[in-house]
Amino acid sequence: MTTANASVLNRASIVSTIVDAALAFVRGRPGSGLLLLGAAALSTRVPGLGTAVSLLLRVARRFGR
Repeated sequence: MTTANASVLNRASIVSTIVDAALAFVRGRPGSGLLLLGAAALSTRVPGLGTAVSLLLRVARRFGR
């Protein structure tokens, strides 16, 4: 994968995580929203972190009840 493609995918991942955070706040889950915003911020240094946190939160919600 070229650097340009990786950069575009990383930005898309960050935007997706921010959208997930906004939806978490709208749905009344401020803790998840803050966690996702933090992951989005750290995704600039650790690519894929936001996506991983988002997936883990979904799994935890699904099986945590």
